[in-house]
Amino acid sequence: MATTQRILVVAAHPDDIEFGVAGSVAKWADEGAQITFCLVTDGAAGSNEPGADLAALVRLRQQEQCDAAAILGVTDVRFLGYPDGTLQPTLELRRDLTRLIRELKPERVLISDPTMVFAGNFYINHPDHRAAAEAALYAVFPSAGTRPIFPELLAEGYEPHDVTELWLFFTAQTDTHIDISAQIERKVQALLCHKSQVGPEVADMIRKWDSEAGQPHGFAFAESFKVMKLKDDQQTAPAESPEHAPEKV
Repeated sequence: MATTQRILVVAAHPDDIEFGVAGSVAKWADEGAQITFCLVTDGAAGSNEPGADLAALVRLRQQEQCDAAAILGVTDVRFLGYPDGTLQPTLELRRDLTRLIRELKPERVLISDPTMVFAGNFYINHPDHRAAAEAALYAVFPSAGTRPIFPELLAEGYEPHDVTELWLFFTAQTDTHIDISAQIERKVQALLCHKSQVGPEVADMIRKWDSEAGQPHGFAFAESFKVMKLKDDQQTAPAESPEHAPEKV
């Protein structure tokens, strides 16, 4: 049974979670954690085809995301429906994410690194990724746990909640590495559910990336994170391997 029972993963687009953290999610789900996915945008910018039916694309991408989540053992998937491609870290978005955190009361929240702009010399981080992550970061702290922030949420019945751990993915500042060797094929299959966005060639790419992440730490495949311990909770002990003392779990 997982020591952390409630986990929330926040990402901008359908398929972001599968690229970044699907192996760890599958591992934690197998250990008994209750996991919720929150997709902030509607995914409607996922086609460049002239005359594309974007409303149909939104429905398709939601179904792809639910199919991928099911492979990973996740049944609770939330879609906030913000416009894809022009997301901003507004107070409205932060309030929506604060409401979700207060509703679910997760011990662990996963977001991408809001400070990541350039990934190596080949990728400019999508601004939606940064906007969703920034709003989620400040929903985790200070908004979720502070009673005077968003008093309208109190009127709706959402009491403050303090998140214990914040995990950043898609970051260059990693300090924790999760052995996903037993979950790598489920991660690949979950990612391949996003047929509107990726082709079969993505499977080898993901295996290569996660192999490179794992090998320095003694794992065949791994996902890497920066982990912040925000609250001292004696009942929540890390079940992962820190960078300086990796062990196979």
